[in-house]
Amino acid sequence: MTDTPGWAPPSSPEPPHEAAGSSAPPAPGAPQDAVTPVGPPPGPQPGWGPQPGWGQQPGWGQQPGWGGHPGWTAPPSPRPGVIPLRPLGLGEILDGAVSSVRSHWRAAFGLSFGVAVVVQTLNALVSLWQYARPDDTLPQIAYVVTVPLDLLIGVFVAGLLTIVVSKAVLGQPISLAGAWTAARPQLLRLLGVTALVLLITAGTMLLGGLPLILTLLYKNHDPGTITLLALPVLAALPVALWLAVRLSLAAPALMLEKQGVRAALARSRRLVKGSWWRIFGITVLGQVLLAIVSMIILAPFTMIGVAVAFSQTDNWDGNSLGPAVILCSAIGGIISSTVTTPVTAAINVLLYVDQRIRREALDLELARAAGLPGATIPHPAAPGA
Repeated sequence: MTDTPGWAPPSSPEPPHEAAGSSAPPAPGAPQDAVTPVGPPPGPQPGWGPQPGWGQQPGWGQQPGWGGHPGWTAPPSPRPGVIPLRPLGLGEILDGAVSSVRSHWRAAFGLSFGVAVVVQTLNALVSLWQYARPDDTLPQIAYVVTVPLDLLIGVFVAGLLTIVVSKAVLGQPISLAGAWTAARPQLLRLLGVTALVLLITAGTMLLGGLPLILTLLYKNHDPGTITLLALPVLAALPVALWLAVRLSLAAPALMLEKQGVRAALARSRRLVKGSWWRIFGITVLGQVLLAIVSMIILAPFTMIGVAVAFSQTDNWDGNSLGPAVILCSAIGGIISSTVTTPVTAAINVLLYVDQRIRREALDLELARAAGLPGATIPHPAAPGA
């Protein structure tokens, strides 16, 4: 971002090793007075005097400190915002995602609530239309049309939430208007990245399932043939999943680094390389936890809809549940999406930040961008990393 230089991509090739972010030197041209050298404390150093003998331990309260010097301890990592500026553990990513939403709840909930109202209202209207005219094909066509519309709206809100989370990492306030101003130049590119990732993953699955689809279209329902042709579909599934994770950091790279579409996809591949399983595991765990939260929110609204339907009819049949359940589920869906959508976006952005800290010493740049006194930041082992 032009106003936060900490997000600028590195000018030199990134270190190949995962731990390079901890000891990488400052970027060329960075102010040298912003770096505090790491080493022993000032003052007299131990001379040739007698060394502690065998069995002599430091006195009570004298613990080995930072760099092996008694009385010195590693300073805590700077934390200008919702995460400490060092490699993050699983718990810190999840906690940082929730803290990002809490600290910027006006912008985060304002975005997700507005989108949830539009999406759930459209889906509810189409469902009610389909319920009223079950034999009409127009409601089914309208339902298909809402899918890309929902995706388009979701792309825009994810882009805006990326800006919100980036400000939360730096500990800086941002308004809804400010998020729109910062994200607007990149939204069309973000749509292109999202569409391209979707085409790559869906195209992989389509390629694997094409023989099976053609067989079913030609009315061949032989169980042996269908079973045989289902094998390429099963083989394409892990490939599509692998590609989806490899490209999962393209959106935050595009939004925060002001990249183009191809450059953002390449950045995602480089950042995910060597950490595929970690990113996959954290993403899946976050999605599972948010799905549980969503079900907990939706359950009482569904029960209310069922209760209303039963109270309004004496001779109940399965169809009479339709309108009550649809409307109550829409209300529950609005609340659920308002809560879970910002957290989902925040997890993805924090995974991007974590990978750049590990590989490119982004923590130093973020500390400068946040206005903290520059320092060489010690990186203790991230819990749960």
